[in-house]
Amino acid sequence: MKIDHDSPADLSAQIAAAIRDSIVEGRLIVDERLPSEAELAEHFNVSRPTVREALKRLAAQSLIRTQRGATGGAFVNRISFEAAQVQQITTSILLLSMNAVSFETACEARFSLERACAPLSAKRRTADHLAAMRAEIHRQGQPGLTDEAFCASDVTFHRALVDGAGNPVLSYQLAGAVEAMQPLMNMITFTARDRAQIIALHERIADALEDGDGDATSEGLSALERETQTLARDVFAARAAKG
Repeated sequence: MKIDHDSPADLSAQIAAAIRDSIVEGRLIVDERLPSEAELAEHFNVSRPTVREALKRLAAQSLIRTQRGATGGAFVNRISFEAAQVQQITTSILLLSMNAVSFETACEARFSLERACAPLSAKRRTADHLAAMRAEIHRQGQPGLTDEAFCASDVTFHRALVDGAGNPVLSYQLAGAVEAMQPLMNMITFTARDRAQIIALHERIADALEDGDGDATSEGLSALERETQTLARDVFAARAAKG
């Protein structure tokens, strides 16, 4: 593991990148103890505070964990797809909030990604996935349900569809699409949407999944995308009219 002391790049970032590369390439394996701070400082020819900052960066990325005590130290973490989803969602939210991504672009991306899951979910969804979707449809129809609760239920419905594909890589990749883009779209369209129409489309999608029909599931998602895009255009037009 090497760093460039003549580079303008932050030394702690370089050290974190070097250790990360060693983990990714298999030179440091899961549960292996990293050298001590003093050993790393000597190896990289830097101060211990610089090493400590590098380890904080790696811990923030869930690549290492630290333990105290006589047998403690920094260890290579065992990362699960489920645990990594939180970071994926956070990153997606930051990207959407910091960049000028239009509603139309976000909506197109979000539904295109989910449609990729439709054929697999139609084949692999379990009774539990269907039950989760049906439960959310029932919840969405309850009188007095707040907009916030309806939006949360909407996210849970789509997460069940994605997870029904039985592919942890897809679930991880789509975590940001569903839990970052979906709330964003709901925030813009909730004042204009007809809940009964959304529920009807959700029922159409759930029925198609129950029938094992991937094409019909995809068509249901496309219909939901069209409804969402139409609602957004109406909202933006109304805002423009108000000046």
